[in-house]
Amino acid sequence: MPTAPQTTDELYEELQANQRRPYGRTRTVTAEELVDAAERFEETLPLVRALLELQEAYTYGSEPRKSPVAFARLLTLFDEQPDVFDENLRHLVFWRFKWVAAALRALPEIPRTSLRQWLTEMRERYEKAGLGLQPYYGQAYRLAAHVGEDTDLAFELWAARTRTPLSDCEACEISERALYHLASGDDERALRTWEPVLAGKESCQEEPARSIAHALLPLLRAGHTDRARELHLAGYRGCRRNPSMSGEVGRHLEFCALTGNEARGLELLAENRNLFDEVDSPLELLDFLNGVEVLLRRVEQLGHGELPAAGFPGRTWTVTGLRAEVHGRADDLAARFDARNGTTAHTDRRGARLGRAPLLEALELTLRTRRLDEVAVVPGVPVAAPAARAVAAFPESLPELVARARALDEQGHPDARACWTELRTRVTAPDYTHPDDPAVGPLARLRADLLADEASRRGERDDFTEAAALYEEAAGLYDDAGTPAHAALARAHAVLATAEIPPQTSARAASETPSGLPADGAADTGDTDGIPAEVAALTAAHAAMVRLHAETSGLAPYQEARLLRLRATALGLRLQASRSDGHVAAVLHEVGLLHDFATRHDIPGQIAGALVLRAHTFAISGDLPAAAAETDALLDRLEAHGPAWHLPRALGLRARLRLGAQDAEAAHADLGEALRLAADWPADAVDTARLHGDLAEACMHLGRPDEALRHLTRSAELNLRRGDRFDAYCAYSNAATLSLDLGRVEDCIALLDSLLAEPDVAAGEPDDRLVAQLRLTRARALRAGEDLKAATTEFLALAAESAGWDDDPGSHAMIAAETAVLLAEADEFDRAREAADQALAAHARDPRHEALSNCLRELARLQARQQGSDGLAGALAFLADAGRVAEEAHSAGYEAHGRPLDSALAYEYGRVHAYADAYEDALAALEKALALIGEPGPDNGRAGEWAECVRFAAAMEGVYLERPAPALARLDAAVSRLTALGHTEETEPLTSLAARLREEE
Repeated sequence: MPTAPQTTDELYEELQANQRRPYGRTRTVTAEELVDAAERFEETLPLVRALLELQEAYTYGSEPRKSPVAFARLLTLFDEQPDVFDENLRHLVFWRFKWVAAALRALPEIPRTSLRQWLTEMRERYEKAGLGLQPYYGQAYRLAAHVGEDTDLAFELWAARTRTPLSDCEACEISERALYHLASGDDERALRTWEPVLAGKESCQEEPARSIAHALLPLLRAGHTDRARELHLAGYRGCRRNPSMSGEVGRHLEFCALTGNEARGLELLAENRNLFDEVDSPLELLDFLNGVEVLLRRVEQLGHGELPAAGFPGRTWTVTGLRAEVHGRADDLAARFDARNGTTAHTDRRGARLGRAPLLEALELTLRTRRLDEVAVVPGVPVAAPAARAVAAFPESLPELVARARALDEQGHPDARACWTELRTRVTAPDYTHPDDPAVGPLARLRADLLADEASRRGERDDFTEAAALYEEAAGLYDDAGTPAHAALARAHAVLATAEIPPQTSARAASETPSGLPADGAADTGDTDGIPAEVAALTAAHAAMVRLHAETSGLAPYQEARLLRLRATALGLRLQASRSDGHVAAVLHEVGLLHDFATRHDIPGQIAGALVLRAHTFAISGDLPAAAAETDALLDRLEAHGPAWHLPRALGLRARLRLGAQDAEAAHADLGEALRLAADWPADAVDTARLHGDLAEACMHLGRPDEALRHLTRSAELNLRRGDRFDAYCAYSNAATLSLDLGRVEDCIALLDSLLAEPDVAAGEPDDRLVAQLRLTRARALRAGEDLKAATTEFLALAAESAGWDDDPGSHAMIAAETAVLLAEADEFDRAREAADQALAAHARDPRHEALSNCLRELARLQARQQGSDGLAGALAFLADAGRVAEEAHSAGYEAHGRPLDSALAYEYGRVHAYADAYEDALAALEKALALIGEPGPDNGRAGEWAECVRFAAAMEGVYLERPAPALARLDAAVSRLTALGHTEETEPLTSLAARLREEE
């Protein structure tokens, strides 16, 4: 707090501001400072209110040792100056006796006799004040349940009593009753008792998050797996990183451990690493550590004890090391509580949790399923996918393995890569000795082979800079080994990779970022003499490869075919970049050379490659029938002569052509078959990730969004495993947006939380616009999930960041507009106006007519609805801005995708005036809207809009202006017209209003 409040009004303002902060150290420290400030005033009331805020901060900040101290000061003031306490403050004092009882239970150093003494004082004070004793018996039951003695009697004494104004809220009492039944072994009765809370009918600050955490395992045992999954996602978000709900976090970790989601459990543990340091409640800490240990034990049992784990601050931990530390601390805490209580309840409960066996082998909790071997992956480093098929065992003999790798590589066989991986492991071992074998050749040759393989992998991930460098290094080693043909081929690869390096590192990101948020900085084409730099680079690369080809002798047929393939590829990429018809013939010429050569030398892989390049060329040039014919010919050849591993890609190519021809059903069939065949080969070799992505697109065309969502997440997962994080994040971003569109809000949030917690994202390594898109989708999901506070915070942050996107003011306009609406929903209309002004300023540079018009109309509606006539001026100002946007749209020839902007604006004028009780003005605006909409026709899609406008106008006329006759005439005429046109559904609201008006007559 910069300066201490100088007046009581300033103090109260600071107290209110602090109450809006989340619980934690910042709020607690501020509350302590405000108590110090309040003590300087002569009045007692400011100190009372400051102490109440301080005790709340201690209680919900998980500092039970300090809560009773603050309450003792408050109780002294209550006893000494009771007149200071009005009815509300008096209620708060008696309410907080329960808080102190809970705080004392949480401290094993407080003797059991002291716990009873406090309950006795609570009872005596309640009786003296004439208050009902149900809250006292509630605390007595909680003590009995904590100790593990006389629980049944204590429960009956509490549960049978009538609630009082000082009883815990309905949600909390439901939770306590359910926990009693759960402890008695009656899962079904516990779940029935919990139902009002789990269904959201009863809630409070801690509920339903607390109940959900305890209900997860009973739900699984009862077979309600889908509901357990849904509640885990929703409930975890309500307690994560919250010190006062650390026990509930522990139960979510336990749930992950017992459902085959150990990797997610470690991810959530990392997200809650603050709890190891911030939980000052021994009882909460014990509950948390029990859940942590269940998770760590399970991970250890699965053979992954060496994985890193987030734990106590001050050192790094492995799963095994942290489990041992947690075990010792939790055992000690349980023993201390049992020693204080004189029972073994906490040790027994802890043992029962640790002894639970997994309830399910695998339950898919989120859209992003991870394996334990992916937890410690370094971003950008590929992860081995589960084997799709059995691969022949590697020979023990290194010469045999080298021979196999080189033979498979010559064929372009996908299994070559596994052989090179195995060779890399052997060659880099500390005890490796290179064999003196002419078949293997010198070490330089083998090292060059491994570098070329690594360069190929880098190129597939579009890391062209590194690929070019590795190919050049490989070429040098091939020279050293006396294999000039291999060196020439490596240099040709380096030339092409160099040509593919984007003019700016963000060029690829700029073109591929999803959902309209471009990457940072538009790609600079670097035009040279009117020729884009990429086109010029590829032209030069082709010329260089032709020269290299001519200058190199001794090429084996497979090497010469590869050089021809590289030459054709360079020209194909040039055509893709230029889209120039003048470049088509050159590509087809090179493809013809490749095809003829490969046919002459019977190289099946290169024959297929030539056919693929020819089909791509026709497709890029716009000749789709020729592309389809080439693809059909390719598939016929592959089915007859192979190689079989080309079939999935070829089917994928035909599917994309069919999608372009609007034949989604046929595309879906092709892609399904492609994936079936792809299962026989390594995912990288057949680009299974792209097949899943294309199949997702086909599913969307066919109206199968749930199936599309599965394929999007699978595509993302495969891209992530091969180290292509950009494409993976793009696919996950699209999956998150789709899940939000499907109403799967918690799935969306959980997926995005997982992505945004990735180390490279947290470090700011990925493209900033892509990360902004992830955050924007999450903010929208938070809003859809009615977490308006969190949504507003994120939108405000994004609006501030996007204000600096000089290359993309349109996106800033969209974000600022959404931020304005959220602020208006929170009644912060001054801040909403500021955000709307930012949106308008950005819109002036990069128009977003429809989105901004919709936003401004919504702002006007909110202000008029929430402030009535007092908000009319502000609402009309928003509508005036919307009018100017509509005029700009009309001048620019823009046509809205939804309702026309002018009629929608007139309708909103009517609604705004209606909220302000200006009914004549409202009716006049609605008449204008009707004129703009025009009379409906039989095929007019605006019949619904027209009918709603008629209904609203009739309501203004007949109900608010008390002129039923013209209102009924309007309604009857509209019903007749709509019925005659066949729009019977649209007549129902009109006939309902007409019946009401006739009844009132």
